[in-house]
Amino acid sequence: MLVGVSLSLSGQFQRQGEQAHDGLRLWVDYARDAREGPPPRLIVLDDRSRASLAQEHARRLLVEERVDVLVGPYSSGLVLAVAPIAAAAGKALWNHGGTSDMIFQQGWRHVVSVASPASDYLRGLPGWIKRRAPRASRAGILHAESGTFAGQVARGAAEGARAAGFTEVRVMAFESPLRDAGAVVREAVEPEPDLLVSVGAFQDDVAIARQWAALPAKSALALVGAGLAAFGDEVGGFAEGIMGPSQWEPTAGEAPLVGPDSAWFVDAFERAFHRAPEYPAAQAFAVGVIFEECRRRRAGSLASAALLGAAHALETTTFYGGFRLDPSTGRQVGHGVRLVQWRGGRKRVID
Repeated sequence: MLVGVSLSLSGQFQRQGEQAHDGLRLWVDYARDAREGPPPRLIVLDDRSRASLAQEHARRLLVEERVDVLVGPYSSGLVLAVAPIAAAAGKALWNHGGTSDMIFQQGWRHVVSVASPASDYLRGLPGWIKRRAPRASRAGILHAESGTFAGQVARGAAEGARAAGFTEVRVMAFESPLRDAGAVVREAVEPEPDLLVSVGAFQDDVAIARQWAALPAKSALALVGAGLAAFGDEVGGFAEGIMGPSQWEPTAGEAPLVGPDSAWFVDAFERAFHRAPEYPAAQAFAVGVIFEECRRRRAGSLASAALLGAAHALETTTFYGGFRLDPSTGRQVGHGVRLVQWRGGRKRVID
């Protein structure tokens, strides 16, 4: 069984792409050891975080390599670029790394996603803030103007703020990469918001965190990049108190109905790669577990139509969390995003 994937092993998404690569390699070993079907063989191509290369690789994997299973790239933009190619070939796209809501607004039924959509990342954060600070009323939300992911996260946070009773919700776009993070932060905090949210590239989030740490009076701050352990490595003590979303945390894993549990995954990952797994690795491994469950339910079939039928009928739980697809949009509705906060030099699940 030949499994093909284009991943960002260099470029803007290298950090996440490398984690996803290791997650898939671990799944291949796990599937081989399980001996429940033909052992998978993995072909990985580096798209260098570029949509044009991801598209070129998808065509090569489908036409030249004739892969049995096509796994999606990391990042919403790259998934959006590759999904039409998979659709034209009649191939299921097993999506671990694209979460923009736009993916689920195209009418595609061939995309099987394990992660929660972008608009859900920080939708619950304002309510969490409001329960602890009932007088909180002003929210500032920054987002990169390019792509679709950042704007969708910002939209969900803004909708969550209004639903939670914030009376002033200010949304501002910025050009990424940030050239003057200080000026952006000063403008954002001028109205003295109770909550500040920023969604950009990882280095944008790092720059925002450093500027925020220098402020004399601080609002609550949430950054998407803060969901990665690498964020703490990058900013050190400046991370203290900053919140972020996480698709998966090992300490908050659910008891799985299929596949291994979080303890097994963390131990196996650390033994194999000598570092801790982050959620990009977990969701890459999880998409493999879901694929295997769908194949098992279809008596070993690798036909995309059969696998997609199984995926759309499936409701289960892996170590990564719940799995259930919306029957109309294919949106992942069974999985929930965790809220984490940096405390004492480490991420802690707070919701």
